[in-house]
Amino acid sequence: MTLAARLSAIDEQIADAARLAGRDAREITRIVVTKFHPASLVADLAALGVTDVGENRQQELTAKRGELADVPVRWHFIGQAQTNKAGAIRRSADAVHSVDRERLADALHRAAENDDVLDVLVQVNLTEDVGRGGVEPDGALGLADHIAGLPSLRLRGVMAVAPLDEEPASAFARLRSVADAVRAQHPDATWISAGMTADFVPAIAAGATHLRIGSAITGPRPARG
Repeated sequence: MTLAARLSAIDEQIADAARLAGRDAREITRIVVTKFHPASLVADLAALGVTDVGENRQQELTAKRGELADVPVRWHFIGQAQTNKAGAIRRSADAVHSVDRERLADALHRAAENDDVLDVLVQVNLTEDVGRGGVEPDGALGLADHIAGLPSLRLRGVMAVAPLDEEPASAFARLRSVADAVRAQHPDATWISAGMTADFVPAIAAGATHLRIGSAITGPRPARG
């Protein structure tokens, strides 16, 4: 199956899931995750009309954005971020989905240049493993409040990854509760970044606005050298 055919197939599934949920598919942003793929694939995706791509690693994000400076896509950083790489992430990302602690938010804020404003989301940990990325659900609102107080950051909403040992629908329902609490205090924080290749249908049913889909569109990741 060609890249164009895989993209079309996923978009049809997104449209079907939105229809079942009584939603308009046009309010859902499909982010194509291009981890480990060459920059040329991003250019090919852009030629097919893709406007949003995601990267998990700062080095890849920086390299690809530098190589594709003239390609009109929006770059989403969706991986775990180290505070010492906040400046590099900020220089290359249009949105950061994985802000899970105040120190990281502060580091991204300090890295601001001129009057630019960076879109950020609070990453919520939906697992029982405190070592996983994300703030605990009961700490999400406090982190959102902190971000909202940093003028170079724009709080957009919340992000999470569904646990492997739980039905995605129940996990995303809990994320929706967190999202609603954040939005009640910060009405512009309307994004819910949830849903990947295996679970974007229940994510859409729970109100996801941004889906992070990789290999179902890009094909298998190249072997790393």
